[in-house]
Amino acid sequence: MLSQEVRKKFLQYFKEKGHAVVPSSPTVPHEDPTLLFINAGMNQFKDVFLGKTSRDYTRAASSQKCIRVGGKHNDLDNVGHTKRHITFFEMLGNFSFGDYFKKEAIVFAWEVATSIFNFPEEKLFVSVYEKDDEAYELWKEIIDEKKISRIGEKDNFWAMGDTGPCGPCSELFFDRGPEYGSARAVHEDVDGERFLEF
Repeated sequence: MLSQEVRKKFLQYFKEKGHAVVPSSPTVPHEDPTLLFINAGMNQFKDVFLGKTSRDYTRAASSQKCIRVGGKHNDLDNVGHTKRHITFFEMLGNFSFGDYFKKEAIVFAWEVATSIFNFPEEKLFVSVYEKDDEAYELWKEIIDEKKISRIGEKDNFWAMGDTGPCGPCSELFFDRGPEYGSARAVHEDVDGERFLEF
């Protein structure tokens, strides 16, 4: 599948779920002195999350052009050493501003992966923040408990910076098979080649 098809299918799915499809903001932020380049899809919504402004919608989806060459999300040191680290990419994201929360976000993620992109369910694994019992229980309604890994703050607790919006997160992984490593679960292979986060 071409990247244009991935983008189109993702945004169409969320449009059908009542999300406003928002264009990518410029990669050089004009009103945020804390960033040299946009490095995440949420950057253009930062003031909404901080309660400084609001939008005409409570649900959004975007394909944000991102550059990661320094700071917290620095991939530059890994470029050329792995096949999955690059400095420029488009981050697909869906956002809720006081509308839906974990349950709906988890269902949306699963539907996109299995119904829109047709990933085989048996190849999918999930990680949750180690203390997030709510997400763990919600994922258990969808996927076998043995395929859910509780992982610590470094990989499953998202933070905008040292202060500001933050919270536990879930991640989906595709199992490429034993030929890519002997790990049997995500928590054994967080930065390996077998389980690819998407």
